[in-house]
Order: sequence, then C-alpha cells, then structure tokens
Amino acid sequence: MSFIIQPYDIVRRPYKHSIWRLPIGASANCRPSLALTFDDGPIPEQTPWVLDTLDRYGVKATFFCVGDNIRKYPDIFREVINRGHEVGNHTFHHVQLMKTSWREYVEEIRMCRDEAFRASGMAQMRLFRAPHGQMLPWRCNELVNGSLGIENLVFWDVMPKDYDRRLTPQEVFNNVKRYVRDGSVIVLHDSVKSNERMRYTLEATIDWALERGWEIRRLLDK
Repeated sequence: MSFIIQPYDIVRRPYKHSIWRLPIGASANCRPSLALTFDDGPIPEQTPWVLDTLDRYGVKATFFCVGDNIRKYPDIFREVINRGHEVGNHTFHHVQLMKTSWREYVEEIRMCRDEAFRASGMAQMRLFRAPHGQMLPWRCNELVNGSLGIENLVFWDVMPKDYDRRLTPQEVFNNVKRYVRDGSVIVLHDSVKSNERMRYTLEATIDWALERGWEIRRLLDK
C-alpha cells in the first residue's frame, strides 16, 4: 500500500505548535467543519458589520487584531470579545518578519498584547498570526516557548484573496468553494480595502457551509 505525502503537509511539518487546519472529525457530531478567521481589524468601517453578520447566523469566528487598531478603537475590540469570538495577536503595526529585525518583531507582538490588556484586561493573547504568513520554523518555536503567552501560531489553508481589487466578489467566493475542505481555516480581512469582496464572501460562505450541514467553529473550540 503506497502512502502519498501532500506538499502541503511537508511545508507545515517543521512548524511545531502551529494550526493550519482544524482536526478532522473535531466536530462532536462528526460533521465537516471549517473556521472563519479575520485579519487586520478592528476598524469601524468593517468590524461592526462582521460582528452583526456573524450574530445573525449564530456563528463564532477568530479575529487577529492589529495593536494600533486596538489602540484607536478599544470599544470595537471589546465588542469582539463580548460577543464570544476569539482574538489573536497580529503585531502592533502589521509588520513583516522579512523586513524587520527579530528583536523589533518580538517587541511588536508584545506591544499588541499590552494594548489588548489595556483595552480589555486580557492578560495574554494565546493565538498569533504573522502578517502575510511570514514565519520561519525556528522563530515559530521561539515564540511559543517565550514569554509572550503565545500557545499556537495560526496559518491557514484557504486564502480567497478578498483584498485583491482585481477580483470580483463572486471570484473571491469561488476561491473558497474551490479550495475548502473539512477542517479548512479560511482567512478574510475586516479591512477597508477588502470592502464588498469580504462582505459578499462571508455571507456566501456561511450560507454555502450551513446548507451542506457543515459546522463553523472557532480555532480553539473543543
């Protein structure tokens, strides 16, 4: 019996303590499942609409927040938490690892964590997603084993590119349908440039998943 290793699995193998997909069969009733995640907020132009939409469907999600946006809009950040969603660290200024020294990068994560504490009293942010997904395996392990309170680094397996102005909203949603599978972690952006592409894709994805009996879960749900 032959055993085929997909390239995806080879890429993620060196990244310990990381989440790329939900565990298959994680749903208590064995339904297929997916996770919705949002990067780059919170901002007043998008995040409140996302929260209201998730409430309307009874769905929970995970928001990877930029520290400077938490500083500007602490009320919206608290609202994300109060409505039962997970929050994660996305650095303070949305910096890229490949353009930043490691010392400065760690400080960016620390600043975001501290801003979250000032806004909400949250002592630690257990989840971290690197802006643009830029992370090296040995740095990943350093972060989880360090003093920042990070338990998991989060990547994804579906990036429909809602930020790409060359795509129509339907084309973004088509990317979801093309690549989604049981356990997928989907990335959308509650940012200004994602605009109507994110809004259309969010509603269409939830409708598509629920019509097929899929469960939509937060990353750390048991």
